[in-house]
Amino acid sequence: MRIILQILLSSILASLFFVFIGLADDHGKIIKERKSLFKQNYSHAKKMSAEIAKGNNDKVIELSEKMSANYDKLIDLFPENSKTGYDTEALPTIWLQKDEFNALMIETSDKVKKFTQIAASLTGDELKEAQKNLIWSSCKACHDKFRMPH
Repeated sequence: MRIILQILLSSILASLFFVFIGLADDHGKIIKERKSLFKQNYSHAKKMSAEIAKGNNDKVIELSEKMSANYDKLIDLFPENSKTGYDTEALPTIWLQKDEFNALMIETSDKVKKFTQIAASLTGDELKEAQKNLIWSSCKACHDKFRMPH
């Protein structure tokens, strides 16, 4: 009977260990995915600036559509179990002010969509100013409150 209990206890502990490892993997995947999406958006915005200078509005529109889609995904990538680890630069204010953070993600996605709509009709300095007001300002607002300074 004692051997059966030891085997049973060992099996339970092994199962819990693998469940914990699985949760840690999910936690890591979530943080890595959101970091990747933010990195992509920064890259898209920088490329947009270059394409604006070239007058390539079609490429600007393509990049802004990708950014908006990323922001739509990001809102779901801040669950409670992803506050720390994997070199996250997310501040605790995200979870303390979750409604405000989510509203900012939605607002930013909406601003990028608006930018996409007006990009075809603007050129040069007008488009650069629109990018500054609609995209870069939203990035700054989020970084100032919800991301570790660097």
